[in-house]
Amino acid sequence: MKIVVCVKQVAVLGDEVEFADDALDVDPDYLDFALNEWDSYATEEALRTRESLGAEGDEIVVVSVGDRQVEDAMRRCLAMGADRAIRVDGPGSADPITLARLLAPVVQRESPDLVFCGVQSSDAVQAATGTVLAELTGLPRVAVVTRIEWDPSAARAIVHRELEGGLVDVTEVDTPALLTIQTGINQPRYATLRAIKQAEQKEIEVVSPAEQGEPAFRVRRMFTPPKEEGAQMLDGGPADIARRIKEIVEERLK
Repeated sequence: MKIVVCVKQVAVLGDEVEFADDALDVDPDYLDFALNEWDSYATEEALRTRESLGAEGDEIVVVSVGDRQVEDAMRRCLAMGADRAIRVDGPGSADPITLARLLAPVVQRESPDLVFCGVQSSDAVQAATGTVLAELTGLPRVAVVTRIEWDPSAARAIVHRELEGGLVDVTEVDTPALLTIQTGINQPRYATLRAIKQAEQKEIEVVSPAEQGEPAFRVRRMFTPPKEEGAQMLDGGPADIARRIKEIVEERLK
């Protein structure tokens, strides 16, 4: 049994924020970095799944995209109990589609029984990487998972996924499959000092992508909106609201 967990090191804003000179990003001097919260739950769920099965030879592999800095977050996953880590040498802050393109070859190479991703990242909050990765790898996908019952011998899993209004949908999915994990599914464990030291000694495999491709989208400008402007409530049907949003965005970009 093998589970691949895709994780991300996210930017954490401090109390004060300033933008870079080109206004395309936040000045890194005002940022801290940490393992994405959703991904810590995904890692913990992989560990609990392995422990519940109790089979020998089971493996949990952590995969991430970024430079050497992202290895801090990956080593936290190793300290929690993951067996191996693979870093794809690329832009960790790229858009979700680019990230999925970079992750897909590694996931396919590993041929896992399950792939776990966090529902979203706390910095981008787009909840798209897992969906795109499932499409690129041809895996069935279930999103916003809050409980997993997996029988490897039957090659299927029963998963509970969170819906709006407190509803829960129970779905059966054939495996291999990709699941995006919601916070609250478990309580991520703390790594012991010994485990942290051992994780520091583990080698992280580095993979260079064959090609990155063109970004799916780009940032045109980042700015703090004027404080004197209040919220504007839009009336009308979905088409009318979408048209008005388009007009507002175009006005702000002029």
